[in-house]
Amino acid sequence: MAAGLQLAGKVAIVTGGGSGIGRAVCELFARHGASVVTTDIDLDRARTTLESLKTPEDAAFNHQFHQAFALDVSNKVIVRNLVKHIAELYKEPASVLVNCAGITKDKMMLKMDEEKFDEVININLKGTFLVTQAVSQEMIDHRTKEGAIVNIASIVGKSGNIGQCNYAASKAGVVAFTQTTAKELARFGIRCNVVLPGFIKTPMTDAIPENVRSQIEQFIPLQRQGEPSEVAEACLFLASKQSSYMTGSQLEITGGLSM
Repeated sequence: MAAGLQLAGKVAIVTGGGSGIGRAVCELFARHGASVVTTDIDLDRARTTLESLKTPEDAAFNHQFHQAFALDVSNKVIVRNLVKHIAELYKEPASVLVNCAGITKDKMMLKMDEEKFDEVININLKGTFLVTQAVSQEMIDHRTKEGAIVNIASIVGKSGNIGQCNYAASKAGVVAFTQTTAKELARFGIRCNVVLPGFIKTPMTDAIPENVRSQIEQFIPLQRQGEPSEVAEACLFLASKQSSYMTGSQLEITGGLSM
């Protein structure tokens, strides 16, 4: 491994890599030597992320090969075909997966329609399951050493949030899914951990009116929103050897909001 590069030689798949936390993860992983496969439902956004990826400053390290693909994480056939294609393209399966793909469809529970509820569950929870299942199976089939899966949940998966019964339920499911998966995959040397971001500057939060954002920040001990890069740093830690004795863990990146 090149000095200081925590993911040198690794192939990393990032879902939802076209914006927000997903894009920040892709950019940080690329700077740490990984060959990054960024996927997004919107191929143009994935390609924009691809163009932003930088190689490490060490000029001697030039073995990276980044790719961008469109991916609907809720479609089992599409997921499995892409994961197999990636393994063939790189001559090895991905050994790192970060599940960032997620959506919101907010409405008060009493007015929430079934379609909005199902759509959020399908992307946020079922999508995490389908991609994790496909990638981990490739790891097992190829006897990948030191596999690492990082799932992005949310602090509202623990606390709930008004107007987000579908989103909160999906993210609570991601936490429980991660812990169960961690127990099942440990014998194969695959670690699974979950990150619970709080109020982070992303396209999702940009839609919140300024006065509402200010009110929320008053309840955050650090008195500000988090940056996607701060969540990405947690993902890098969980994807690297620095967290080699961690599996089934939850990392809260909230500025103290959950205290």
